[in-house]
Amino acid sequence: MTAIDYGDRARVGLMVPSGNQVCEAEIHAMLPAGVAALIIRLELRGSSEGELLHMIASLEGAARLLADARPRLIGFHCTAVSTFAPAMAGGIVQRIEDATGLPGTATADAILGALAALHARRVLLVTPYIAAVHDREIAFLAAHGITVTGGAMMGLNTNAEMADLPPERIAAQARAAAVAAPGADACFISCTAIRSAGLIAPLEAELGIPVFTSNQVMAWHM
Repeated sequence: MTAIDYGDRARVGLMVPSGNQVCEAEIHAMLPAGVAALIIRLELRGSSEGELLHMIASLEGAARLLADARPRLIGFHCTAVSTFAPAMAGGIVQRIEDATGLPGTATADAILGALAALHARRVLLVTPYIAAVHDREIAFLAAHGITVTGGAMMGLNTNAEMADLPPERIAAQARAAAVAAPGADACFISCTAIRSAGLIAPLEAELGIPVFTSNQVMAWHM
């Protein structure tokens, strides 16, 4: 029988989009032994502004349900929502902490933390998003002093579509972005719902710059 990891060193709570098929597998693979992620879903069925903002409508109730399992912290894990506006992540984290008394964090915090750790100020941004979401993420990074020098978006609307995106297509977009806009400090492959973890090491070797993803930085940041 395979050993069961109950998270006896630490458990962390995660709020994820309802349609996300990918992030649990990647997060669990990246967490160290003895650390477990406990997951709850918040409704998100598309990428329109209204759908994204609706995801946080029931934030407090979901946070309190996670808190019942006594995690060390609670993370809100959706890149598109947490980077919706410069102050969005801060408001989300405050609501989590007020509702539960536990430390909170959000994907946007993890992204900024990774960029600071890498001393990266110029990045390539590769996303599966529709234009409005991609552009808001560029604006979010700019508001925090990060310049997007190049990148690509893929025009996908739902998490289900994003889960079906072949990793090689994501890698091809990153390669093309690096060729079109040389000189970036790092490449950020954004979105919790795409199969990107396996691309990190080979793309770093190929591009010669750090490559990081939404699920990777959240596992690291937590």
